[in-house]
Amino acid sequence: MGWQANVATIRALVGRSRNELLRVPGAAVPGILAPAIFFLGINGIFGALVGLRGFDGNSYLNFVLPVSMLQAAAFTGAATGVNLARDIEQGWLDRLLASPAPRWVLLAGMVTSAAIRAVIPATFVFAIAMILGGRFPGLDGMLITYTIIPAMAVIGAFWGSMLALKYKSQSVSPLMQSGMLAAIFLTAAYAPMALLQNWLRTIAEINPVNDVLQAVRQGFIGDVTWAGTWPGYVAVVGLTLVLGALALRQMRRQAV
Repeated sequence: MGWQANVATIRALVGRSRNELLRVPGAAVPGILAPAIFFLGINGIFGALVGLRGFDGNSYLNFVLPVSMLQAAAFTGAATGVNLARDIEQGWLDRLLASPAPRWVLLAGMVTSAAIRAVIPATFVFAIAMILGGRFPGLDGMLITYTIIPAMAVIGAFWGSMLALKYKSQSVSPLMQSGMLAAIFLTAAYAPMALLQNWLRTIAEINPVNDVLQAVRQGFIGDVTWAGTWPGYVAVVGLTLVLGALALRQMRRQAV
């Protein structure tokens, strides 16, 4: 297949995902509402933490908003794995594997769909925060946010797809979601590094997702700097390459 055929295949898979969303819009509601409800709940419960010494910024809403946006993207990506497991059980993937399309093209179509869909719940949470008086991160902050959000969805999609292709069952779906939740939770998500317990601070320091979070967060609680940005992009690229390679490995192991 030439590159035109590969692009057409990716577009067709993205179109299939779009059609599913249009035909059953109610199925997208939980994925949009859940991050928003979680964001409002966390902000309402822990909003007074900004009064603690050593807290970054003067608004917990601004501090936690990037966490909720990244969670929305990560869960949207992980849902790709759930959908793939369904397609495996129903035999749809076998049809795709029997086509002349390369395995990487099939995988690219799936994760591209996740990257596009992730913008919807993340933007919904962002809009709620702005209505409640959140800080606009500036054009540079928005650029960082809306390049990392789709990338986080791709990471989640690779993770979920790898598990779906390995276990070939929707029963592994909780691991897809909980894996992404743990990756974000084990960071300085809800309090600055200085206020974390030692065990959590140690994990957050080596967790690459923490660099991703800090890159997105900086515009919401302060100024955007190159020093605060590049580690996040390095982490995104590294996670994408590692999980992408693992997911593609599983895809190539699938028998026709």
